[in-house]
Amino acid sequence: MNSHRETLSVNMDTELPEAELYSVEVWRLLHSPLQICNPEQSLQQVIQRMFESRSSAMVIMDAGQLLGIWTERDASHLSQRPDALDDPIRLHMSAPVKTLPRSATLREAGVVMQRERVRHLVVVDEQQLPMGLFSLSDLIRHQGVEYYLALRDVDSAITRLPLVMAASTPAIDAFRLMYSQLRDAMLVEFADGVMGIATEHDWVRLLVEGEMQRPIGELIPRQVETVASGTPLLMARNLMESRGFRHVGITTASGQVKAILSYGDILSSIEYTYVNRLQSALDQRNQALRESMEHLRLAQKVIEASLDAIIVTDADGIIRSVNPSFSAVTGYSAEEAIGRSPSLLSSGRHDQAFYDEMWSTLRSKGSWQGEIWNKRKNGQVFPEWITITAITDEQGEVKQYAAIFSDISDRKQREEQIKRLAYFDELTGLANRRLFQDRLERAIANAHRHQHRLGVFFLDLDMFKRINDSLGHSVGDQVLKLVAERLQGCLREGDTAARLGGDEFTVLVPEVASDYELEGLASRLLKVLSVPLQVGEHELHISTSIGIACYPDDGDSVELLLKRADTAMYRSKDDGRNSYNLFRRPLEEESHARLSMESELRTALKQGEFRLFFQPRISLDSNEVTGFEALIRWPCPQGMISPGQFLPLAQQLGLMPNITQWVLNEACRQLRAWQKEGRRVVPVAINLSVADLHGGSLVHSIQRALDHYHLAPELLEIEITENSFIPEKSTLALQRLHALRNLGLGIAIDDFGTGYSCLSYLKRLPLDYLKIDASFVRGLPADDNDVQLTTSLINLAHGLGLKVIAEGVERQQQRDFLLAAQCDEVQGFWFSEPLPSEQAVAWLPLRR
Repeated sequence: MNSHRETLSVNMDTELPEAELYSVEVWRLLHSPLQICNPEQSLQQVIQRMFESRSSAMVIMDAGQLLGIWTERDASHLSQRPDALDDPIRLHMSAPVKTLPRSATLREAGVVMQRERVRHLVVVDEQQLPMGLFSLSDLIRHQGVEYYLALRDVDSAITRLPLVMAASTPAIDAFRLMYSQLRDAMLVEFADGVMGIATEHDWVRLLVEGEMQRPIGELIPRQVETVASGTPLLMARNLMESRGFRHVGITTASGQVKAILSYGDILSSIEYTYVNRLQSALDQRNQALRESMEHLRLAQKVIEASLDAIIVTDADGIIRSVNPSFSAVTGYSAEEAIGRSPSLLSSGRHDQAFYDEMWSTLRSKGSWQGEIWNKRKNGQVFPEWITITAITDEQGEVKQYAAIFSDISDRKQREEQIKRLAYFDELTGLANRRLFQDRLERAIANAHRHQHRLGVFFLDLDMFKRINDSLGHSVGDQVLKLVAERLQGCLREGDTAARLGGDEFTVLVPEVASDYELEGLASRLLKVLSVPLQVGEHELHISTSIGIACYPDDGDSVELLLKRADTAMYRSKDDGRNSYNLFRRPLEEESHARLSMESELRTALKQGEFRLFFQPRISLDSNEVTGFEALIRWPCPQGMISPGQFLPLAQQLGLMPNITQWVLNEACRQLRAWQKEGRRVVPVAINLSVADLHGGSLVHSIQRALDHYHLAPELLEIEITENSFIPEKSTLALQRLHALRNLGLGIAIDDFGTGYSCLSYLKRLPLDYLKIDASFVRGLPADDNDVQLTTSLINLAHGLGLKVIAEGVERQQQRDFLLAAQCDEVQGFWFSEPLPSEQAVAWLPLRR
């Protein structure tokens, strides 16, 4: 551990030479760009960005509105719920955001932070738009309290014993305890007695790296920066500032770490009485300090010593002074720059509109901050972060402009490097697995939306291991690079080539018209990759095995398409290599799977293996639950079997009436159970098939179930599909519907708009509800066709005296559109997914 003992000398007669700093407006101290995300981004994405940008907080905005903030401290709660990483940030952000007006002073910022107990404040302009983030670190850095801190030692800032964890403790458990005890740091004790510190920032890093189950001692440095007990707070603050730490350990005389000192502890030690006393002193001395030549000389020394380049111009934009860092950054000496316009640095990368907007902001707000590309004297173009401030006299007239800027080339390079490491293969420069899967997922969504096909290629270099074993990995790496270049050369713009690892490559063709097109590309790839490769003195002949899968024929997910392309690739290897195969599901495999599912389906029905889930239906007017749709699920050891897999088979086997009877009994049993619990129950809707409507015992079965469970008919609703009513086959079904209506059941027509019933026939049906299919809701409100169709269906239903239920509502924008269009009720994942009965009961309040 590194312990610091230094001699500190402070003139106790000095009355805060930095006092005027307390009247500085905080917006002038903002130096880092604001990190912004939208409310729908996942926690995983936000954490990744926070880690990559080295930011301690993210601001959540939507449509220009400031919605919330998410900090490293907020990240700590994920130790309690690590499964929430896929949640949208809006579910976990802190709101409302604590803000400061741009006119707020440094003193006021300190008071607000102390009063509100926050570590971040968003500085906003007159239009309440965010200008930047002001943190506790910024406050401590600029507070100018050396005199006060010199009078107190580190022990006076410690109010409780530290949290100590063994190095063998799993990281997730350690941070979970840290969060539960409201700590921002903890000591980690290694077996040999050495102490380390784990902080909220480490937790963010572990979330990004996915290392939460490893022992905490393996994930943090063994060394901890420390100061000795009795050290002045000023020395501790200076150490933390110079080393970029937010925490240090405090050691006893024997060298044992006894406590942790944080930035927050330092702020807490500055009492309100001191701040108020300081403000009084400031008010008395500001005028004298402004007129002090000593202060001017001090300011000049600060400017000359600043690592940031500083340039001052007159009101006409002519350079009047620069500091040494300006010359170091730009290559122009003071003599070369003074008397000229700052345009001598212009790189030509920004158009006139950019500068017009910059000057417009500068004139209206008095300052401008942003990124500019400028040019050094040697012609090298570089990025800089610059803040320009207008300096006015007492009448508000601009007399000078001052600009402070720093070269951010290194930061930009690091950002680009991090991005490339995250999304691109380091050896070949191709997309990596993560980027490929992301693009494939987007391509699948696009293909589904526009109803076209896409192709996925899986390529494996035959006998590549032999090259590595015989010629070495350096030759093998060169082969992989050349293969990557040839792959890229065969693809169209918009296609993606990726290296998944080793000698495995993939290709995404996001839109294809036919198998012939896929086979043509496969033939070109085989031909190009079979041309000998020249690596140094070696002429190498390689061959490639290719497998191809196509959406939607071979799968509708990233995992399935890659798996089936991989399966087809291995078929190519079995065929003798240097060939391609399209994925084809063997007929005997399909037959075996069907026979197996038939047997399992009959057994499941006989033994009652199904489960009933309930999806709430919500009134848009009251936001209250008005009913449930009962949905059957079939659990198995491998997970839930999709109804889309077994219900069509049940239909073919004639088992639908049996399944409907099970659903009917289970729905009625559950309704009765909720009633006995004292719940205020709502109707449950069950789906009827064509076979149910044409069966002879439907009405009797429903009546018997209602009687058996002592239920009012109004608590049961049925849903039928539009295609159940082809006019020439519907007389009997229509009679059954009228009989059910006479019993008192509510009736809904489901998936309306996807079938082929005529409107004149629709009027004859004894309906209460019309349900709009999710395929029309999915594109709302952006898709004009969906908007027109949905609006027309709502108007049609209301014209027939029916209520309208929209299915598949998954976004706030869809809900808002449907409310404006006077839709009555909705259901979908925006409100709730289908739930088992033990969770669905939460929607039903107890009767009073």
